[in-house]
Amino acid sequence: MGLYLCVFDGDDELDGVEVGSYADFEFFRNTVTEQLEGRVAGSRCPTLIDHSDSDGEWSPAECETLRTELEMIEQEFRQLPSQGFRAEWQKQVGDSLGLTASSLNDSFIDVDGEPLVERLIALCDVAISRGCPILFQ
Repeated sequence: MGLYLCVFDGDDELDGVEVGSYADFEFFRNTVTEQLEGRVAGSRCPTLIDHSDSDGEWSPAECETLRTELEMIEQEFRQLPSQGFRAEWQKQVGDSLGLTASSLNDSFIDVDGEPLVERLIALCDVAISRGCPILFQ
């Protein structure tokens, strides 16, 4: 089952990110915990890490905090070595688009091959600017 994070304003979808599977999202969060939080889950990124991936939504206020956390993750992941693409679908997308992961940040992509953290930051921007939550679907 795939995880789709999206922002709706009423019935209008404003933006969305197909993350991959729930396991892919959990691997991303586990990597944050291992690499940036000294294996203490939620110590630096509580909005991202402590939120259940099936818990409905991040409010617009939470999106502001989440955005700050994601910017830190992006900056620090860029300084760490690549782990390559983990999932088979990521390898296939990477191959088809000619992507190479030169840093840990590049090791995480959405289903379209776009950098995952960058896409999540953009999704936060939409949620914040429109005053709408990010929904888990």
